[in-house]
Amino acid sequence: MSNEAASHPFGEQWEHSLRQYAKLAVKVGVHLQPDQELVLFSPLPAAPLARLIAEEAYAAGARDVHVEWSDDRMRRLRLQRAADAALHEASSLRGRELEERAARGSAFLHIAAPNPDLLLGIDPSRVAAASKAGSAVSQGWRKYTQSGEISWCIVSYVTPDWARKVYPELDEEEAIGRLWEALFYMARADREDPVAEWSRHLERLQERLTFLNDRRYRKLHYRAPGTSLTVGLPEGHIWHGGGLVNAQGTYFVPNVPTEEVFTVADRLLTEGTVRSTLPLNLNGRLVEEFELTFEQGKVTSFSAAKGEEALRHLLETDANAGYLGEIALVPVNSPIAETNTIYYFTGLDENASCHLALGNAYPFCLENGTSLTKEERLERGANASLIHIDFMIGSAELDIDGETADGTREPLFRQGRWV
Repeated sequence: MSNEAASHPFGEQWEHSLRQYAKLAVKVGVHLQPDQELVLFSPLPAAPLARLIAEEAYAAGARDVHVEWSDDRMRRLRLQRAADAALHEASSLRGRELEERAARGSAFLHIAAPNPDLLLGIDPSRVAAASKAGSAVSQGWRKYTQSGEISWCIVSYVTPDWARKVYPELDEEEAIGRLWEALFYMARADREDPVAEWSRHLERLQERLTFLNDRRYRKLHYRAPGTSLTVGLPEGHIWHGGGLVNAQGTYFVPNVPTEEVFTVADRLLTEGTVRSTLPLNLNGRLVEEFELTFEQGKVTSFSAAKGEEALRHLLETDANAGYLGEIALVPVNSPIAETNTIYYFTGLDENASCHLALGNAYPFCLENGTSLTKEERLERGANASLIHIDFMIGSAELDIDGETADGTREPLFRQGRWV
């Protein structure tokens, strides 16, 4: 037991569950193989989990664990004080090093420690400039994760800032404890045998995938208060969910926890209006109660009760940022949804709600997509962009129909649940 974990106010049970969570990240998440390198991205507050993940990785036979540390306070300070020109620049050295590690088959594991209010008061144009510059120099290594060529996974770590945002009615220590309890429950880390529980969960998701891939719907129709939307699906689309198989034939799970099944949208065939049902944490700024209207696939108008300027900067990231790249289905009775809590973190909120993603499409959601060039994927309807931003549209009032090739409409969701 590490000293940091042993001294934690939540004691031995917390330490046990945290180690189980670390084990899930290594054995189920990236499914690390013997003699494989692990690249671990960790914010400084998540060091206790990062150390446990490193221990579990070496126990699983890792060749090495390379850690990339980050600090939110330094990020905020830079966005406040750095010269405008500096925010439009990003060093390519780190990106090239990470691309080299990805090229030799390393697994990439990210620990998120959300702080939803981190960038309050920061000029959205400065945030957008820094985000765009960072995205541009990370494209080299991100192509390996976005194509599913290498194993990757995202897990979470509770911080006081995050806990206070989720449970403002509780004192800080109680809020932290409540959020850890919820996180371990949603990730199934509190079960007697979490790995076996995940195996059963993934089998259930596979049943949904088999059904959807057999039906070959050409469109999905969404109806809910404020939403009347039709999304076309390209020929040769593939539904995925739970896990993926990388280029080495290793099955891995990109998100722990995960409840979604998802596929690619045809970038030119989205029509209508959609209303968000949960806040969007956009680079540390919250966008709330927003609507998007699509014509011929592209966002042509939008509004938001809060964060509209940040949304505008997002849509202006590049020429294709206003097109959909992904659609995902999640029932309102998923374990995450049943906690009835807004987590202000896309990695959890997207697994509590049906959602759409603006920007880049996952190439593996298209038949032979990983072997196509970007231009070829665009021709087949799969979007290409610097961004991939999920936003939530699910609720107990959402109905979804699937439309088959002959125009027949079949109910998929009624009142937010699978039919």
